[in-house]
Amino acid sequence: MNELLLGLLTFFTSTVAGIVGLGGGMMLIAILPSFLPLNALIPVHGLTQMSSNFSRAVFGYKDVQYETIPKFLIGSLAGIALFASIISMISLEYVPLFIGAYILLSLWSKKFNNKIKKYENYYLVGFLQSGLSIVVGATGPLTMTLLLKDYEDKDKVVATGAALMSITHILKVFVFMYFGFVFFDYIGIIIAMIIGAVAGSYAGTKLRDKIDGKKFTMILKVLLSALAVKLILSLFI
Repeated sequence: MNELLLGLLTFFTSTVAGIVGLGGGMMLIAILPSFLPLNALIPVHGLTQMSSNFSRAVFGYKDVQYETIPKFLIGSLAGIALFASIISMISLEYVPLFIGAYILLSLWSKKFNNKIKKYENYYLVGFLQSGLSIVVGATGPLTMTLLLKDYEDKDKVVATGAALMSITHILKVFVFMYFGFVFFDYIGIIIAMIIGAVAGSYAGTKLRDKIDGKKFTMILKVLLSALAVKLILSLFI
């Protein structure tokens, strides 16, 4: 029953992500503690999200802005290498606060955007998103915030975001394999969740056409803001 329920829940969260570009990963990681031990949360979540994002990128491959990938990959490799090597030596308690504050300021403050424009790029976002994903789990809003500024077309934003998040989750899975996590111990749950993730990506891609560009942008901004507030409040609740 757990496998079936998690498959259905993953289908729902992946469909949401397929429509608006993100949110599914954060919803899923909030659900998983009810089904999995703590040490399995981020590895299983990472493998499932890898399937969800990769399939979403494949379904929308014509809209992926491939020029962003080399920059993001270079940053991601550096971020994964650094955070994997120092994870046991640093306090990550306030990471959600910084991510949440960055997202809110980036979305709604023109003054903040004017100041950070010369520093904000796919190298840096790749470094932070992939590095922090080892411990935070769902860091997709970092990339989506930048993509939302660079591209107006909703399909380009969602498909490119999925491709970049695929890189993050693929690298994260390799890190957990290196540290000895045995994914096969959860093979039944993983298969059910991957099926749900891919099916949800397909459904979300088809449903995305029902939303117009202006509404999409506002929905994405509101969802990003809600996720940012949730990250900040998680430190105090």
